[in-house]
Amino acid sequence: MVGRCVRLSRRNTDALLTSLLLPVILMLLFVYLFGGAIDTGSAYVTYVVPGVLLLCAGFGAATTAVSVTTDLTNGVVERLRTMDVGATAILAGHVVASVVRNSVSTVLVLAVAVAIGFRPALDPPRWLAAAGVLLLFLFAVSWLSAAFGLLARTPEAANGFTFLVMFLPYPSSAFVPVETMPSWIRGFADHQPVTPVIETLRALLLATPAGSAPARAVAWCLGILVVAVALSAVLFRRRVG
Repeated sequence: MVGRCVRLSRRNTDALLTSLLLPVILMLLFVYLFGGAIDTGSAYVTYVVPGVLLLCAGFGAATTAVSVTTDLTNGVVERLRTMDVGATAILAGHVVASVVRNSVSTVLVLAVAVAIGFRPALDPPRWLAAAGVLLLFLFAVSWLSAAFGLLARTPEAANGFTFLVMFLPYPSSAFVPVETMPSWIRGFADHQPVTPVIETLRALLLATPAGSAPARAVAWCLGILVVAVALSAVLFRRRVG
């Protein structure tokens, strides 16, 4: 199932290029058009890269939801079920393929970021920890998007459901410090799942104090993952039987 989903992604050139290149374009846009006007206490490219990595997850998640809904509406799932392929394998194929796509996009973003001035700490344990947090987040949002795909009746609706995932990095600490926001937005930014993940990645990649962000990030990711997997199982039984 994973191989099938990866091959489908590779053949869908438009969606593949969007998921790979759009985060890079947005990073360049923020760094070169807005970065000079935003004071974060350091080079803006250094500040913004962790947030762009989370944007990659949002774009990849949208593709997961659309793929799940497309399989349901085209009758592919019914054909797979006649071969005694379980729901877990079908959905996990989409989820793991999403993680693979996002991993490639993440490497591309980091390579471009280094080329334009991003200088992370050269500390292998911190890099491994950052990769672990990012992979956990990717699995969580990919399973959540699979659930959205099961809820939607058309691929277009599935794409709309995942707007929330793609929107969350903006009212967070991804692009500007939370303390610069109006108080009514600051409360939301401080208590949504993306902010502690970004702060954790930023602390690990730049070797700065992380505080309580790692614990909150892992708690959010595990909570989303558990709810998304359970919800996907229920929705799959209702859709397919």
